[in-house]
Amino acid sequence: MTRRVVPFAEFGRQDVGRVGGKNASLGEMTAHLAAAGVRVPPGFATTADAYAELLDSHGLRAGIAAQIERLHTGAVLDEVGAAIRSMIMAEPLPAGLRAELVSTYEQLARDQGRDDPEVAVRSSATAEDLPQASFAGQQETYLNVRGPAQLLQSCHRCYASLFTDRAIDYRERMGFDHLSVALSVGVQIMVRSDLAGAGVIFTLDPESGFPEVIVVSAAWGLGETVVSGQVDPDEYTVFKPSLKDPALDPVIDVRIGAKRKKAVYGQHGLTRTADTTCEERSRRVLADAEVRLLAEWAMTVEEHYGCPMDLEWAKDGLTGELAIVQARPETVQSRRRTTTLRRCRLTATPRQSLIEGIAVGEAIGSGPVVVLDSPVDLDRFPTGGVLVTGITDPDWEPVMKQASAIVTDHGGRTSHAAIVSRELGVPAVVGTGRATEVLRDGRNATVSCAEGTRGRVYAGLLAYEERETDLTELPATRTRVMLNLADPSAAFRWWRLPADGVGLARLEFIVAHQVKAHPMALLHPERVDRHDRCAIEQLTEGHLGPVPG
Repeated sequence: MTRRVVPFAEFGRQDVGRVGGKNASLGEMTAHLAAAGVRVPPGFATTADAYAELLDSHGLRAGIAAQIERLHTGAVLDEVGAAIRSMIMAEPLPAGLRAELVSTYEQLARDQGRDDPEVAVRSSATAEDLPQASFAGQQETYLNVRGPAQLLQSCHRCYASLFTDRAIDYRERMGFDHLSVALSVGVQIMVRSDLAGAGVIFTLDPESGFPEVIVVSAAWGLGETVVSGQVDPDEYTVFKPSLKDPALDPVIDVRIGAKRKKAVYGQHGLTRTADTTCEERSRRVLADAEVRLLAEWAMTVEEHYGCPMDLEWAKDGLTGELAIVQARPETVQSRRRTTTLRRCRLTATPRQSLIEGIAVGEAIGSGPVVVLDSPVDLDRFPTGGVLVTGITDPDWEPVMKQASAIVTDHGGRTSHAAIVSRELGVPAVVGTGRATEVLRDGRNATVSCAEGTRGRVYAGLLAYEERETDLTELPATRTRVMLNLADPSAAFRWWRLPADGVGLARLEFIVAHQVKAHPMALLHPERVDRHDRCAIEQLTEGHLGPVPG
């Protein structure tokens, strides 16, 4: 008998064609990694057979094929997408699927010991979360869903979201046949991260691809603000080799983000965005012990899958427990050739930058600035323009793929803008704070992500060059060749070089770069005037302790 709904524990990553990439990973971790301590909230998924049953009712499949043909013969994308979604929503879910969804949800409620538990309802396409294509954020997710009626409505909307404009565009660009991709709906117990925090984990450095670190991003509230780039999150960097020794502290870098917004529960099963308090903005979301636990789980998942991973985590504010709520293969850095080193360099001497932020892409782009509030103004965006906006989400991707560079007000290295710009090979400067205020529409600008971890935007079209070095052509030497570093984070950028490690690290430069105070000012604070001394105390608090005296 065909099964339309299956619990997580009964399938695994070999079932992508049955339950989609996202759900297959949840099942894989539930079935195989629970014994290793990796905590995944329980749930269930609909199958590809259930989706096929929906399409085969009342001629839906033929109707969708006709609309796609219209797209290929010149019809406008948003008209085609709207027509397909309307067709799907007009067709009721098959009776058998409705019955199985309700009965499985009721069993989940009994297992949890409570009536009508809150669940997350997520779309999982059968061509999603693959090593060659992430499909990140292409379909819809519904949080804080409670009761059979809300569950059925959310599942129906998930099916229709397989044909959002952004999903259609992405499949067209990646060469996937629309009707060969099925959709599974995952239903998972909600983690009350609206009362705590959530974020993203990469099991390599997302910018350089350095494989020996794990990067954890964190913000208050539900994780959607981190993924979408609405907030500048905390970022914790963990050194993998140190994880193997309980006596060592593996957290080698902590950056406290502004975290000005958080997503929390709203009314009628919806979510809303609220301002964070001053105390929340200055406080870390995760303690070192929690960062270490998440990193250990991430390394366990990576070792099980045999490839770098991109995970989402959440912390329950009621129980204090952490959980992994999604896992997918990392699709950008892991596909780069490690034998080729590509570097960009400005050949013109730039003036002072107009604005700065987090560099994404280690490349340079230039063109006319186009400041957009929403992606609906696609017609006025020229190919090769510099896209400037507050944040991006999957609706922006048709615009992003036409840009020579991207600049956003908000977001970190794991935000939507950062992830998609890497996938497209487009340099981006994210988390600038006020690029939409500073950069003038129509003026030429050069966006440089080739000067370290800080990305800079300069006025005008500056000359630059690109070079690629085939590292396999470098001759072997009997003498050990080692790097000299002033900035420790630069080691990530140069890890692909055939070097034998770091031979010299200039401590005075490290102090100046990391602590942002001259070493002599730290040794002799009594020689520093009162104003500068207060600044030094603020900078060093939490790193070296208060300045003595």
